[in-house]
Amino acid sequence: MGAIDLVKERIFEMKLIASDLDGTLLNENSKVSEANVRAIQKALDKGIKFVVVTGRSYDAAIMPIKEVGLTCPIITLNGASSFDIDGNVLRDIPMDKVVCKKVYTACHNGKMYTEFFTNKGLFSFGRDRFIDRMTRWWKTVQPELTDEEINQKIEYRFQNESVQFVEDYDQLEAIDDLKIYKLLSFAEDEDSHEKVFNELKDEGGVVITSSGYLNLEFNHPEAKKGLALKELANSMGIEMKDVMSLGDNLNDKSMLEMAGRGVAMGNADEEILNLCTFHTKTNEEDGVAYAIEEMLKEYY
Repeated sequence: MGAIDLVKERIFEMKLIASDLDGTLLNENSKVSEANVRAIQKALDKGIKFVVVTGRSYDAAIMPIKEVGLTCPIITLNGASSFDIDGNVLRDIPMDKVVCKKVYTACHNGKMYTEFFTNKGLFSFGRDRFIDRMTRWWKTVQPELTDEEINQKIEYRFQNESVQFVEDYDQLEAIDDLKIYKLLSFAEDEDSHEKVFNELKDEGGVVITSSGYLNLEFNHPEAKKGLALKELANSMGIEMKDVMSLGDNLNDKSMLEMAGRGVAMGNADEEILNLCTFHTKTNEEDGVAYAIEEMLKEYY
């Protein structure tokens, strides 16, 4: 078989591109750049499918995608829920309620601020507490930010997610037909972060990941990005060896490991950079576009 035949044969090997959102497809303003949109459309024109795989809720995930005119399946909440191109639910894996309470208790005792992603939206305990804890968290992770910049980030959070407030966990638990898909907790220092992680790391009913400094994300053990992506790819008749995935943080690890071409962003966590054979530019440098163009050069 000649070189030309090899190239032709490989055209059909990359059939699906799966991209994380925050720190990957989105820039620091939570926008999809024009360069990224052009590259995705170029891949779509060649018959390659595209899917978003994120820790965000569906409502928060679809906003920046719709803004730039893209439509695609979306895997949300680290793989707990999947939606087709029309927003129909394909996957639904909530956490066990007993496990949820155990996780929350450990986070609460460890003085971590916690949010609950559910089938009825995002819940937190009290608006003032939400603002106070998020302000202190931003001052810890990005001390160079001004108060105005922090307030803007918090306000964006209210716009990005429909946050509902309850007084305590008992009130949350009393909501009829509530399903909790993900707990997102923020620590104010490394000691409390490590303490809570160590307390829960061997808990059988939960998988722990992270999407940023000093945060922990808790899901059902089957709610992993890689497992949800494989399930979606299989429904399209696509094997994981024919998938390219892109990510930057530890909640992307499973899909980067399972994909035939796992690509680490230039701004990725060190563990992710060490994991992936393929690296690209940062999310501020249109890294998704660069990775897609490099892949297309290789396969076409």
